[in-house]
Amino acid sequence: MGKRIVVNAGLTETRVGVQEGNLLTELYLERHRQRSIVGSVYKGVVTNVLPGMQAAFVDIGLHKDAFLYAGDYTTNLGDYARAMLAGEEEGDPDVDVEEVEARREVAPPIEDVLRKGQAVLVQVSKESLGTKGARITSFISLPGRYLVYMPQARHIGVSRRIRDERERERLRAALRAIPLPPGGFILRTNAEGKGEAEFANDVEFLGRLWAQIQARFESAASAAALHEEGDLTFRVVRDLLSPDVDEFVVDSKEGYDKCLGYVETLVPALADRVRLHEDRAPVFEAFGIEKDIEKALRRRVWLKSGGYIVIDHTEALVSIDVNTGKYVGKRDFEQTVLKINLEAVGEVVRQIRLRDLGGIIIIDFIDMEREEHRGQVFTALRRALAEDKARTNVLQISELGLVEMTRKRVRQDLRALLSMQCPTCRGSGVIKAEATLAEEIFRAVRAKVGAPDAPPGREVVVRVHPDVARYLESDGSQAVERLGALIDRKVTVQAIPTQPDREAYEVRVRAGGAGAVQ
Repeated sequence: MGKRIVVNAGLTETRVGVQEGNLLTELYLERHRQRSIVGSVYKGVVTNVLPGMQAAFVDIGLHKDAFLYAGDYTTNLGDYARAMLAGEEEGDPDVDVEEVEARREVAPPIEDVLRKGQAVLVQVSKESLGTKGARITSFISLPGRYLVYMPQARHIGVSRRIRDERERERLRAALRAIPLPPGGFILRTNAEGKGEAEFANDVEFLGRLWAQIQARFESAASAAALHEEGDLTFRVVRDLLSPDVDEFVVDSKEGYDKCLGYVETLVPALADRVRLHEDRAPVFEAFGIEKDIEKALRRRVWLKSGGYIVIDHTEALVSIDVNTGKYVGKRDFEQTVLKINLEAVGEVVRQIRLRDLGGIIIIDFIDMEREEHRGQVFTALRRALAEDKARTNVLQISELGLVEMTRKRVRQDLRALLSMQCPTCRGSGVIKAEATLAEEIFRAVRAKVGAPDAPPGREVVVRVHPDVARYLESDGSQAVERLGALIDRKVTVQAIPTQPDREAYEVRVRAGGAGAVQ
């Protein structure tokens, strides 16, 4: 089995899984009330200009102001376009244009080109992440099935994934042979093998869309959405469905009809790949996708050999550690290490794509003494990353076995999308040990009864989580008795069955028996 796209239409969200060889490599999720805004175009109003940060906040009609860097807003749009086409900015990761000038002029100071209250035409390039608002750019790019239209550019670029030079030249010639509106175009990977007829349809559609956006910008009185990207299903058909996809499976009749309509409009030759999932088993379970999603939320991922990788998130970066685990090899330790590292490469890249990890990523391979082995692992890593649509930059393996790389971040990673911070550990992944909590409680008891305004009473009641109560009544029972002797009061431990926070506790003083609690 080659490549499969599976669509699960839920009551509140739509999920799309991409499988390669029956393994999940990409997962897309869109909640019906939280649709992605990446690619949407807005009329914005500048609310604040920050010369010290060379950035501005822009109201685009959302609950958070968007963030506009000086480098993402420039009066020199031609230069900006060249840089974007060269892959130096947030452009389409497919793109590479050889005739681009290598040098890019420095963007003018933000305070020279923007002022508070100024109206700007912008496009969202990155989702809002955490406390940060969406990142926006004034450089507009409108994707079609085969082309990306850039109204402010003047170049024709070709996807870097199309490597045959004769095909690249043929594509450029085919596009130049039809009437083009002002601006530049990128020939996407899907354009390979296509000709003037397909490109003409895209050009007409994108030119009309740009004219509509401009008209809406002029008529909008304040911050407003001018063009919203299509729903997840539409984007998947437009961007992911290609001849190398063997089947496109949808689990609802309504979703099937909608997908088939998109396919017949955008790529009718592939309509026979779309089928309705009619089995009783949920579609993600039937294809093993649910299990892969569960594994993608775990910290540890096992390899077939018995080794494993550990993925940790920090504020600054994501670290991926490769370990030998249960695999001990046969004779040569260096060969054992090489085998595990090479096996780990495939799983590491799959997890990076599946979890949609972005920013700085550090991969800690098992130390390799031989330089040739480090070279083999690095080559395998580069080859595996070539299948990733996101832009990556990878440095050579160090003598310590470390690889530093960056990966373009556009939206929330899978963990942030599917999970929430633990209310007990608050995201740290650890909680206080029972012995530590016990001593903390003992100190709190002594402080309460020893305070100048301590309430009178002969009994101290400690109300705690059931796990902590069990500890205090077993391993900590002698310490509780000694505490009672020290404060000359009876100490009673009470479990709170409904207490969700293991570290929470209450210390109360009462007169004794069932008297008043203070």
